[in-house]
Amino acid sequence: MKVTVVGAGAVGASCAEYIAIKNFASEVVLVDIKEGFAEGKAMDLMQTASLNGFDTKITGSTSDYSKTAGSDICVITSGIPRKPGMTREELIGINAGIVKSVSASLIEHSPNTIIIVVSNPMDTMTYLVHKTTGLPKNRIIGMGGALDSARFKYRLAEALEAPISDVDGMVIGGHSDKGMVPLTAHATRNSVKVSEFLSEERLEEVKQATKVGGATLTKLLGTSAWYAPGAAVSGLVQAIACDQKKMYPCSALLDGEYGLSDLCIGVPVILGKNGIENIVEINLSDAEKAHLSESAEGVKKTNGLLEL
Repeated sequence: MKVTVVGAGAVGASCAEYIAIKNFASEVVLVDIKEGFAEGKAMDLMQTASLNGFDTKITGSTSDYSKTAGSDICVITSGIPRKPGMTREELIGINAGIVKSVSASLIEHSPNTIIIVVSNPMDTMTYLVHKTTGLPKNRIIGMGGALDSARFKYRLAEALEAPISDVDGMVIGGHSDKGMVPLTAHATRNSVKVSEFLSEERLEEVKQATKVGGATLTKLLGTSAWYAPGAAVSGLVQAIACDQKKMYPCSALLDGEYGLSDLCIGVPVILGKNGIENIVEINLSDAEKAHLSESAEGVKKTNGLLEL
């Protein structure tokens, strides 16, 4: 199992680290345009191998995509990160050109690869890869929902004063502050609905804190977060690499599911060796359907800014 991560910045390096530590891949290749940067990150990570007990080989490359040849899974994190006060949508002009170029280079050397898109605005960048590569739709996946759901569970556990292992919940919709749809009515603590423990007002606070989870961290850190995004990517990669058939909310190209078509947006999917093996349609309340529809309109508006 060979995995390529494009972009050796904080998010890309965290992806590589978490994938390597889980020890399911034989090789991880880091690629970056900055001379020597990916090679340095790879060397630093390899020097943790004996300490962290993994045998995954990590190599670095400065823009040489021939080193990525034969990758089973490719992760695109490249592009400029958000700065405080910047929306994900404002990144579109710069990042679209980068993602288009990177995906073409990856497919040239790994025509059978599965692509995971992390670059923002993520739903639109995932849509761009669909429109410009011609890959089957099961082999293009947007990461956002897995990260948003992890942030949702963190906030739920905080409100419940419970261990996170007790908590389950999911965020669907667009990967944006306004577009996220945290499914509070479906969230549980050990199979018991969280509404049994938390007031409607407290659940609304959890929902709002989840939706601004990324912006909150950007304000505190001065740039985008990296630990949780890296962990979210490693979870998706492992589900595919190990054919786990795990359910994650991911940005997928819809063709009538949830009444939506010709856009990528976060919905529950089953991930296995073929990438997205099934899109799961769950029963939503009228309010949840309305929020998802509103989120979809926002994603389509951003998609309209692409020069396809």
